[in-house]
Amino acid sequence: MKNENVDVLIIGAGPSGSVAAGYLHKEGFKIKVVEKNKFPRFVIGESLLPRCMHHFEEVGLLEALNAKQFEIKGGARFMRDGQICNFDFSKKHTEGWDWTWQVPRADFDKTLTDSLEAKGVDIDFEKEVVAVDFEGSISTTTIKDIDGNLSTVTAKYIIDSSGFGRVLPRLLDLDAPSEIPKHSSIFTHVKETNRPEGREGTIITFDIVSLETWLWVIPFSNGYTSIGYVGPTEYLESFEGDNTQKLQEMMKLSDYYFDRFEGLEYEFEPKMIKNIAKSVKQMYGEGYVLTGNSAEFLDPVFSSGVTFATESAITAAKLIARELKNESVNWEIEYSDYIKGGVDVFSTYVKEWYTGNLQTIFFHEKENPEIKRQICAVLAGYVWDETNPFVKNHHRLVKAVAHIANMEQEATS
Repeated sequence: MKNENVDVLIIGAGPSGSVAAGYLHKEGFKIKVVEKNKFPRFVIGESLLPRCMHHFEEVGLLEALNAKQFEIKGGARFMRDGQICNFDFSKKHTEGWDWTWQVPRADFDKTLTDSLEAKGVDIDFEKEVVAVDFEGSISTTTIKDIDGNLSTVTAKYIIDSSGFGRVLPRLLDLDAPSEIPKHSSIFTHVKETNRPEGREGTIITFDIVSLETWLWVIPFSNGYTSIGYVGPTEYLESFEGDNTQKLQEMMKLSDYYFDRFEGLEYEFEPKMIKNIAKSVKQMYGEGYVLTGNSAEFLDPVFSSGVTFATESAITAAKLIARELKNESVNWEIEYSDYIKGGVDVFSTYVKEWYTGNLQTIFFHEKENPEIKRQICAVLAGYVWDETNPFVKNHHRLVKAVAHIANMEQEATS
């Protein structure tokens, strides 16, 4: 059986794996990326946050992405019962990128891997990890190709960036229940032949049809638009028929968007992902680290998936680089505590979204510009900036501000 020796084996070639590979390759380490699928391939997670732009820039992937002219995302719109709340990323508490992209991930991820391969990064597509054995920190990973042939890779470190595949959590029994309520999503793409002119045709929108159920609309620069609902798993399952019939029926829930998408053919049978949120018992161990959705995945309401994927990837890659240079690394503090800190902030916002507290703040008639700037920074992905009160005091501040807003509303009604 063929065996290959590398410094770092990266499982998964999506944004998380690509950012980790970009950094470690630039630092001169021998790396190998294995990816189960052939690119381009469809994957959900099409709305990015400005925070991740720093990561693409740092590892030299920004130029290739810019050349693709993806749809610019300068903020986001939330709608409920005729009320509108707009967030503009240029008006946020934390300094940093004011925009990002809305992307068809098949094209976006292929651009990342094409750019890496052009730089000389070894990426093996259509290779599935079927087993991992550790002797101390040294791992031997067994890989199967599409013909069933097996090979092995010996590595000093493994980065699991396998996303929804969650390779090491499955193989090492690391999965844990999430504290986020059980929600599912159903989604597809449509080709918009009569897309509205101007901003209306390009802006990402979250249309809230009930406390726990909402529609996403994400227009792409190629004329396609991603549409999908998120809601309690039992509620989504209550709609009759196949996934096409379910989504067609659910589109009637949106007074604002029903006409725009009525009669448009779905580009593929709508996909359903059940009980979206995932967690793990631990984010690292001797000889391995979990990044992106392999570690934690939250509800998609604030589009945090790719940002956590790239933040965790570049953080892990930098720590591995230091360790391979025989520098001391405290993985608990520098990785686990750090990443969990950001996840904890976003988790609060997800939970308070579904309690209704965050929605109360968003749609409060007396808008507080400073509070909005601080919340906007969180929505832009800057959840590690503790100069922001809505980061540092996230556990109590959202509840407190929502309570005040409710009192003011009662006083005027």
